[in-house]
Order: sequence, then C-alpha cells, then structure tokens
Amino acid sequence: MATAAERGKQRLAVAKTYKIYIDGKFPRTESGRYFPLEDRKGNVIANICRGSRKDFRNAVVAARKAQPGWAKASAYLRGQILYRIAEMLEGRRDQFIAELSLQGVARRTAEKEVDGSIDRLIYFAGWSDKYQQVFSSVNPVSSSHFNFSVLEPTGVVSILAPERSGLIGLISNIAPAIVGGNTCVVLASESLPLCAVSFAEVLHAADVPAGVVNILTGYRSELTEHFASHMDVNAVIYCDGDKKVARVIQEAAADNIKHVVRRTKINWPDKTAQHPYLIRDTQEIKTVWHPIGT
Repeated sequence: MATAAERGKQRLAVAKTYKIYIDGKFPRTESGRYFPLEDRKGNVIANICRGSRKDFRNAVVAARKAQPGWAKASAYLRGQILYRIAEMLEGRRDQFIAELSLQGVARRTAEKEVDGSIDRLIYFAGWSDKYQQVFSSVNPVSSSHFNFSVLEPTGVVSILAPERSGLIGLISNIAPAIVGGNTCVVLASESLPLCAVSFAEVLHAADVPAGVVNILTGYRSELTEHFASHMDVNAVIYCDGDKKVARVIQEAAADNIKHVVRRTKINWPDKTAQHPYLIRDTQEIKTVWHPIGT
C-alpha cells in the first residue's frame, strides 16, 4: 500500500482536448461543450469537442467560400496535394497507430489501417487526371454539332464518416470527394474520433487550401439532420444507420433536392472499397453542344 507521501507524489495525466477543424483553423466548439473519450478500462484518454449546429454552419460557409477556387485547380495540382497528404501521413505513421491502439484497436489491425490509408490516398491521387477520361463521353447527334458530356463537381459535400473505422473509412470518403473538386464538411466517428482531428493537422500542413476539408466531432444524434438539411450543401454521404436514420436523411435532403449517397455495409480496409465510382458519386454531368466547323 502506498504511503501518504507516495500518494502525494502521484499525478493525474492531463487529457488532451482535441479541437475541431474549420476553414484551416482549429477553433474550440462555439457551444463550449465536450465529452470525455474513455478507453476499455474506463480511463479518460481525451476530451472531444461536442460540435454544434453553429459549428456546422460555420464549416459550410468556409467550404462554400473555398469551393470555386478548388474546383478551378488543375487535376495535376489536386493529385499532387493528395500525394503530399499521403507523404505527411507516412511521416506520422507511428502516431496514428498509437491513437488507434489507444482507442481499443488491436495493434496489428491499427498498422494495417494506417498503411491502407496511406495507400488509398495514393490511389485517389492517381485518379485525379484520369476519371474525366473514363466517365466523360462524345455523344452521337443527328445535327452538325459536337456533343460532349463531362463531369463537374457537385459543390459542398457533407460526410457522416463511418462509425467503426476511425481513419481509413474517413479518408476513403474525403479523398474521392476532394480529388473531384468538391469541398466537404465531415463528422468524424463518435467512438473513434482521435485520428480525425490528427488527420486535420496533416491536412493543415500538406498544402490543402483552407476550407476544402472541415472536420467536426460530436454526437451523431445531434448533427445528422443538420448535415442533411442545410440548404447550401449539395450532397450528403452517410456510411451508417438503420432505416430510420436513412429516412431522416432522405426527407431532410429533399428540401433542396440534395444528392444523397448511401455507403453502408462497406468493408473500408478491403481493396474492393476503392474504385473511381466513389469519385463519380459526387459529380454532376454537364452536356455541351458545339457547332462543327466553328
């Protein structure tokens, strides 16, 4: 048994407070609310911002402001930036493995998830200047015109990231959205949020323009409807939920005919979870007519 003097020397660890990421900055939630993140033994390992509707609205404003400039960036530049994110994540590999392990993920599984996340960023970086060639077309018409169908970014995309995949599920939804010229607002996993905010630090240091990616933490029950109903969001992606959640999202999104992308029951670490159709999900088709000989 420890003596009184020994007990006096014991200290409490200071739990880190993980902030949210909006417009290239790391503010505290405007609500001032937090929730403790505990390990399997019930020990508090971090304090997590409990994001609010106001935080989400601020993030949408930032995403909308950044979207035109990001959409005009060349495919080559967007691919370079995704590759740079992968480089930065590789340099912090041990940190992300440790954070996943701290949240209860087995060490070997955590290593595979981090390595898979790096590879997935490289994969989508490679598609940055190719998806247009795959999905665009020259259409046959009966008049003396050229008729082209090309892809354009949807705009601002809200993403409800996978609940049980703290890193690779997050990246697998962010990367295809932004490589296609969209900006996004993301709600991180409620139970595995640590890597999301650390990933925001990677984005901040990897030449990603402010507002292109905005990451919030908080309770799904409080924020899901706002992610689907905001009138300045053009598409919503959700990765979890039962029929009741799906109905709430579909009904809320209908007010401004928002595109809804459902990505449930996907094994995100698996190679089958990476394909160019994830980019296509948040693109719109623009058809152009041009007279022949002009």
